[in-house]
Amino acid sequence: MAKSDKADAKYVVGIDLGTTNSVVCYSELATELSAQSIQQFYVEQLVAPGEVARRPQLPSFRYHPAQGELPLEQLVLPWGSTQTGVVVGELARELGSKVEGRQVSSAKSWLSHNKVDATAPILPWSSAVEVEKVSPVSASACYLNHIRQAWNHEHPKAPLEAQHLVITVPASFDEMARTLTLSAAEQAGLPNILLLEEPQAVCYDWYHRHRDQVSSLLAQIKLLLVVDVGGGTTDLSLVKVSHDAAQAGDLKLSRIAVGDHWMLGGDNLDLAIARQAELQIADRSGALSAAALNQLVQQSRQCKELLMSESPPESAKVTLLGSGSKLLSGAKTAVFSQADIEQLTLDGFFPLVTFGDRPTQRRSAVTEFGLPYAPDPAISRYLSQFLSEHQTSCRDALGVESGVAIPDGLLLNGGVFKSPQVVQRVSQLLEQWRGAPVTVLANQHPDYAVAFGAAVFGRYRLNRELLIGGGLSRTYFIRVEQPDSQAVGVCLLPKGTETGTSVTLTGQRFALQVNQPVQFILVAYNGDQSFAGGELIALEDSNHQFVQLPPLVAVLDSAKSESQVEVELSAVYTEVGTLDIRCHGVEDQQQWRVEFELRAAGKQAANDTENTEPVELPAKFSQALDEIDLVYGASNKRADVNAVKQLRSTLEKLLGSRNDWDTAVARALFDALWERRKKRRRSVYHERVWINLSGFCLRPGFGHGADEWRLKNLWPLFAEGMQFEKESQSWAEWWTLWRRVAGGLDESAQQQIFQEIAKYIDPEQVKNRKIKTELQSRSYEDIVRLAASLENLPVDTKQQLGNWLSKRLQKASETATSWWALGRIASREPFHSSQHLVVPPSMIGHWLEQVLKQDWRKNREAAFAAVMMARVTDDRERDLSPAQRQQVLEKLQLAKAPESWQQLVISFQVLDEKESKRMFGEAMPSGLRLLA
Repeated sequence: MAKSDKADAKYVVGIDLGTTNSVVCYSELATELSAQSIQQFYVEQLVAPGEVARRPQLPSFRYHPAQGELPLEQLVLPWGSTQTGVVVGELARELGSKVEGRQVSSAKSWLSHNKVDATAPILPWSSAVEVEKVSPVSASACYLNHIRQAWNHEHPKAPLEAQHLVITVPASFDEMARTLTLSAAEQAGLPNILLLEEPQAVCYDWYHRHRDQVSSLLAQIKLLLVVDVGGGTTDLSLVKVSHDAAQAGDLKLSRIAVGDHWMLGGDNLDLAIARQAELQIADRSGALSAAALNQLVQQSRQCKELLMSESPPESAKVTLLGSGSKLLSGAKTAVFSQADIEQLTLDGFFPLVTFGDRPTQRRSAVTEFGLPYAPDPAISRYLSQFLSEHQTSCRDALGVESGVAIPDGLLLNGGVFKSPQVVQRVSQLLEQWRGAPVTVLANQHPDYAVAFGAAVFGRYRLNRELLIGGGLSRTYFIRVEQPDSQAVGVCLLPKGTETGTSVTLTGQRFALQVNQPVQFILVAYNGDQSFAGGELIALEDSNHQFVQLPPLVAVLDSAKSESQVEVELSAVYTEVGTLDIRCHGVEDQQQWRVEFELRAAGKQAANDTENTEPVELPAKFSQALDEIDLVYGASNKRADVNAVKQLRSTLEKLLGSRNDWDTAVARALFDALWERRKKRRRSVYHERVWINLSGFCLRPGFGHGADEWRLKNLWPLFAEGMQFEKESQSWAEWWTLWRRVAGGLDESAQQQIFQEIAKYIDPEQVKNRKIKTELQSRSYEDIVRLAASLENLPVDTKQQLGNWLSKRLQKASETATSWWALGRIASREPFHSSQHLVVPPSMIGHWLEQVLKQDWRKNREAAFAAVMMARVTDDRERDLSPAQRQQVLEKLQLAKAPESWQQLVISFQVLDEKESKRMFGEAMPSGLRLLA
């Protein structure tokens, strides 16, 4: 958050940027703070074509009409904006429940999805090619911008951007999702905001509404469990209640634990209802399309909200409309009673379980639309796991020394808790575990409490009134190497460190590498044990649950010629959820600032090491460097051609088989080769071996600390090209280098590579005599492998590439590698790219037909290609139809294909090492594995 006093501000405004609905509350600073001084802002929005009305919520939906579907004059808002034809809010929600594939929903959930690029235009997820798409960040910004313009229209002399703004986020949001939320706010013209955890906002709302009697209401409560079930997440927090006996009425609230991030909430219940409706109305032809199911989900949400309202009808309908001329005649309806919805909610999401039960890790039936929903829909089991993991904190807060410690107070929030039966079930669950009654704090408006609480927090913060303590929810360590011993963790920031508090590790000095890439490795601990800043702990201690976080790699510049300087460390936890590390030079007081997101998403988060223990380089590594220097060293007199030819085998004699080199060894070798890159041009052998080893050591282009920096330096070599271009073997090594590191190249770089090699694959261009001649020496098979590995290419480019290969494969003379390449291009689960770049099933049907015509007993590459095409992801938008998958499965069985291949087509599976090797094209570096 950019800090600003906002001296001219007239209001504090709290915004609950919700998955399903967004709510705005405010308080005028000139008024005395009371329960009545917090008011709700009714947002003007389109409620029907040409009709604008104020509503207490802005539904978090965006609708992209077809051309001519809605005249622009019917979309004009009071401030004159038409959103270029885009509809936001209530009308967008209604239209999306009737029309397939044109509604953006659950944008907030996508902000925390680390397998997609949240800044890329990927929504609506299940939509036709012609439908305009936006990024989750842009969609979130769209809702905030609508709120800003609605507010400014009503308050022209007090624009929203000039007020004290608080936007809420789930407590479990990682810092990448928080950063993306800040980015969305900035795009919406709201650059200066403060983030607040939603469970804390709920507490502020309850406290403020009961401030005159809060001491008596909380007198018997020592530990409060806050359960906030939103549209996209279930947020759990423990708040310790302390009463100062010396000062009557002096109350202190401290948040002492936060749950992990679970994508489990109202969306999952809507989807569960939609699946029940699908069973009632689906044709014999099988499951609905992703777009049709999405329409059904919107209908199910309306059904749920109606049947869980204060005065519900006996039943409600979920209707799937037809399309085209059959819009009405093709409609199909499922009917649900209030009892049906309550039973589904209670049995599926809040079952009575035994304390200590843990969530199942199987893939659940509620995984849809590309979002990685929690594997177990039973919120009860996540509650059990959360409280089990924080028993020490619970006992401390409750003042007990042993036994099961369960909170004695409960505060519930979210639309699902408008049902008295659901509230009763959760309290029953806790009382069953506790063996004693639990006090349930009343929440009269679970749909609005978060926004109200955000406004309250803003006023309390300005007035310096009661603020919920707790600070940092985890303890963070930085890993450091000790001479002649294993690495240890140095506590940078203890759990509970308040925002803005700086911790300096006095009395400890560190050697900091400068003017070269350095890696900062953070380790998080989410348990109950307390640590002090600067405290050392053995990271291999099995009594602690450490999570190694994606490392930060930075180049810290220094004017000095020394390679390392002596520094002291300090750290501060910022308001926006980042860890700001300062390295202070001991001798000259020079200072380096290192700021990065904790638990950052992206490739480093999607890939992890099997062994998080510190890796030591082999004892003979220095000898290996001598051998590299012998070949690529500064002296030309030492350029022995025989030494070049034998370098690979020499390194293997010293370091073991190169397939067993782990990522640390491989990257250290690459760094040595990179330092000597200028000497690769000494001979054709020097260049060929350098290219071969460099690509092998840097594969797959990501997964290790400084890989982004390495790829940034390596990429200019593509434009430079090779010195010796006449030999086919050199070209094979050249293409293989870029295939191996393709995962670390962005879309622009991959597009540039594709433009260079497309002429060798395009069946029409290959007819050119010059290209034919070039192909004789340029290793076509390796070109095809490279092209198929460019996963960041746009979908239409991939389709074009697949069509070229499909045409070429009609000739028996085409290399079998092209079958593998076609499967890689059409794979349902990408190896390194965002899931939105997967080629849709509708585009690959004719490729699959071609693959099915092959004899899979003889052509294993074609069989594996079919497996990649038909692999189950549990995302209806990416999966082939059940009929297509069954066709592939039956042929795999006839061909006696490996059982593991068959299972990939039956249900979601993670590729094993052998299959990952086949998909990547060779073995991955030891210690690197692709996660689900």
